Formats: sequence, structure tokens, C-alpha cells
Amino acid sequence: MPNQRPDKLDCTLPKGIWVRFDFDDSHPDLPALYLQGGSIIPLGPPHQHLGETNPIDDLSLLVALDEDGKAEGVIFEDEGDGYGFTRGEYLLTHYVAELQASVVTLRVSEIEGLWKRPKRQLHVQLLLGGGSMLDLWGMDGELLQITMPSEQELYKLVSASEKQYRTRLETAKCIPDMEEVSGKKGAELSRTPIELRSGYWSLKIVPWIGGRIISMTHLPSGMQWLHSRVDINGYEEFSGTEFRSAGFSEEYSVIERNLEHAGENESILLEGDIGGGLVLQRQIHIPKHNPKVVQIDSSIIARKVGAGSGGFSRLVCLRVHPMFTLLHPTESFVSFTAIDGSKHEVWPESGEQFYEGNILPNGEWMLIDKCLGLGLVNRFNVNEAFKCLIHWGTGTVNLELWSENRPVSEQSPLRICHEYEVIGIP
Repeated sequence: MPNQRPDKLDCTLPKGIWVRFDFDDSHPDLPALYLQGGSIIPLGPPHQHLGETNPIDDLSLLVALDEDGKAEGVIFEDEGDGYGFTRGEYLLTHYVAELQASVVTLRVSEIEGLWKRPKRQLHVQLLLGGGSMLDLWGMDGELLQITMPSEQELYKLVSASEKQYRTRLETAKCIPDMEEVSGKKGAELSRTPIELRSGYWSLKIVPWIGGRIISMTHLPSGMQWLHSRVDINGYEEFSGTEFRSAGFSEEYSVIERNLEHAGENESILLEGDIGGGLVLQRQIHIPKHNPKVVQIDSSIIARKVGAGSGGFSRLVCLRVHPMFTLLHPTESFVSFTAIDGSKHEVWPESGEQFYEGNILPNGEWMLIDKCLGLGLVNRFNVNEAFKCLIHWGTGTVNLELWSENRPVSEQSPLRICHEYEVIGIP
């Protein structure tokens, strides 16, 4: 119910320190998250079942200090099946964190069980309040230290985080209640995620919020490549160089849906009004002759440009903005060969990178996870994509394709046609 959403409620919590946090996905339709001061809780990659887990997966710890600047927590690990734990076949780790002289030290205080500690990366996220946090990477089992910011720096961090939180809530498009949905023909479909499926892929699309793909699961590996929450992230497209410009949250109409042979050849054609007589049209297709790939053909089309414009629209740019999840951030990178023949490996520590001209990827680039032994290949037409952008987040990466930035007419739309395929990496 709208009046029960977290941004409309005053939260009453038990006595003590409670620190609000999220994963840059706060939304009125999602519950508010708080961690009690003095707590350390472990986080791992999302899995469908225990069989997908790997002991060397990166481990994350959320840390909230209490009034005395201390915190503690545990993690229990075993096979997840059978009774080996009764014979000591497990690992129980006690973590403690303590603030002394502006430095927070995190260490293992005690271990139980016969298992040896896996060699894995540890991601520590120290909650500061207001949704802000400090991040540190290290090896699990080693002593890690985080230097606290000054009071002035802390104030800036918290203020910036709270501002972002309010902005996300104010700009979020909420899922309507069932009784609010129109009873007109096709309305029910527009409020239900549409699934396209082959023997290799399962896609879920939400036409009513930006026509986004919210799930892109590779069935042979069980890997869900997209990072998506309610009305943000996943596979999105914008109509300008500005982040989340028109096309991001508009309601798209389902123009056509084809299901020729169940599980073999499916497609959907979506269209959204982005203003000024323009539409953003997107066809998502799993071809029968090559069901290993997902093809996406998008265009910004002029339908009715205003008088006095000479038949041309405002400046537009077709910006493809998918957000992919990283199960192993320290073992993941982007690889490509540029138009000039130079080879590139781009790792998370490189930050945000633009590529254009002769260093533009020569028609394809690939997101590689060395732990999984998988690569997600994105192929495109270099005559349609004028820029490529790599942006690394916390456990995520964006691999963006940008068209040229120009007006369009009925005779000169902007188009980017590209495809995704998963391959094994030796």
C-alpha cells in the first residue's frame, strides 16, 4: 500500500545504534534495511541452490560499530548436504572489528571445525550512517584496517549519500496496486513480466517501466547476468547522453510478440514515446537458427516532428545501458581488440573508461569471469556504435554502446543492433 512504503513511515527501532544501508537500490516498494550497531553480517553472491556455490567465491562483510566502537559476527560453512558437520567437517569463523585511534581493525578472533579456510577475497563494507559506507578489499583471514575519515569528510559522505537516497525515492516509479491497473484489453499483459525462452536463454521483460530486461539467465550455466532491482538497472536504454534521459522510465507498448515454436524462436517488439514526436523502438529476439544468442535491435525513430524544424528532431543519442552482475569482482575483467589492432584488458580498478575512434572495440567485447570460466560476448556494428563506455560499480559493471549524437528525421533514424552470447573460457 502507498501509505505503508518506507519513505512514508517513521521507523521505530529498539534501543541502540541502528544504521540504515542499501545497495544503491533504495525504492519505495522495497523494505528499508537497518543493521544494529555491534553487528557483522556476511554476504555472498546470489545463488539459486547450494550446488552453485564455490568456496573461493568473494565474501563480503557488512560492519556496524556500536557505542564502544566494536562489532562482532560469525559465518558457518559446510557442504550444505549430509551429516559431515557432526564429525567436525565445517568452518565456523568469528570476526571482530574495533575502532582505535581513528582506525577500524577487522580480524578473525576464533575458528572452529576441521575445514581449512578457502583462499578468497574479502570485501569489508563499514557502515557510516545515512546509507554511506567505506569499502576495503583484502584476503579472508588476514588482519584488515580501515582509516576513518575526519569529521568534515564524514559529514560530506553522509550528506551526499542521504541526498542520493532522497533522489532515488523521489524519482522512482512505483509498481501500481492490482486494483489500479486498467481493465482494458492488453493492460494485464503490460503489467506482467514477459518471458522469452529458448534452450539457452530465459529473458524477463517489463514493458511498463522503460521496456527493460530485468533478467537474462543463461540456462546451461544457470548464470543470471543482469543486476536489476524493481524499476532500475538491468538492461536499459536512454535517448540522450545524459544518464537516465527519456526512454529510461516511460511505459512501452507491446507492438508485436511472436512465438513461432515454443522454446526455439521468440521475439517481442516494444515502443515507447520519448517526446518531441520521437519513439524508442526495441526488438528483443532469440533466433531459431541460432538460439545461443540474444539479439537486440533498437532505434530512435521520428514519427511526427514539429513544424519549423525542417523535418529534424532535437539532438538525440541512443545509449545502451546494461548493468551486469559480478560474482567474482577481483577475477572479472573486460577484454577486446580495438579497431587499430591493440589488445585491451580492463579491470575494475581502472574505473570508468570511454573508448572511441581507433581504440573502439572492433565489433565485439567480452566480460570474463575467470572463476566461472565464462565470457559474455557482446557483438555490435562499429558503424552504429560511436562510443563504448565501461563503468565499474560495487559488484557490477556497465558495458555501454553509444550511437552518434544528432537529430533524426523519418528518413534517418538512429539504430544499434547487437547481440549477446555466453562462451566457455579455458
